[in-house]
Amino acid sequence: MLLVKSHKQLSIALLALSLSLFAVGCKKKAPAPPPPPAPAPAAPAPAPKPAPAIRSFTVEPGSITAGQSATLSWAVENADSVNISGIGAVQSTGNRSVSPSSTTTYRLTATGPGGTTERSVTLSVSAPPPPPRQEAPRPAVKSLSEMVGSLLADVYFDYDKSDVREDGRSILNRNAEALKQIFAAHPSGVVTIEGHCDERGSAEYNLGLGDRRSTATKDYLVNLGIPAGQLKVISYGNEKPTCSESNESCWQKNRRAHFSAN
Repeated sequence: MLLVKSHKQLSIALLALSLSLFAVGCKKKAPAPPPPPAPAPAAPAPAPKPAPAIRSFTVEPGSITAGQSATLSWAVENADSVNISGIGAVQSTGNRSVSPSSTTTYRLTATGPGGTTERSVTLSVSAPPPPPRQEAPRPAVKSLSEMVGSLLADVYFDYDKSDVREDGRSILNRNAEALKQIFAAHPSGVVTIEGHCDERGSAEYNLGLGDRRSTATKDYLVNLGIPAGQLKVISYGNEKPTCSESNESCWQKNRRAHFSAN
């Protein structure tokens, strides 16, 4: 009896287990969860801003002489500002006349969202040639005759005398300085010292007296340093008077040593 009961209980347990397994198998399978949404595609990175482009920057001509001018020309793209050293802010395209006094380097700086670009040009400047040398006009040199006539004074003598008087020595001292000036201007010039007398006395006597007067005058000048070879003596006696009246005042004018150009 006990065996039958145990067998019956085992059958009931197996049936319950079978029903339980059946019930589990008959339940609906739960749906799988949806996949997560795909991430949105990232926005493309903005394209980089182009750097400023200096298409040209020139100076023509590249070499000048101080005082002349040259022309700077430039063309720039993609720039918010353009600056040239020594000139300042300029438009993106343009030209400018420049006239520096010495060699100068111009630097162009272009700035924009994409950065900064620079370029340089150099203008060579040379010193102007010296002006042609102009020699100061030389003063016109007077002729020997003009200088002798304007610079040398006559020396006067006492009656029947040939020695140089005190006043005559003063005159000859000045004449010596003038002769140095004359011979400096006319190195080969020769000055004649003429001896003259008044009308009294014979012609022969007066020729001798005139010779002594001219010789005394020459000797005095030679002692002052005047070259003897550039002094010539001659006597005219009473042949060439400067005054023709017969009185002492006129005779004194004729008793003289006179200077002339040879």
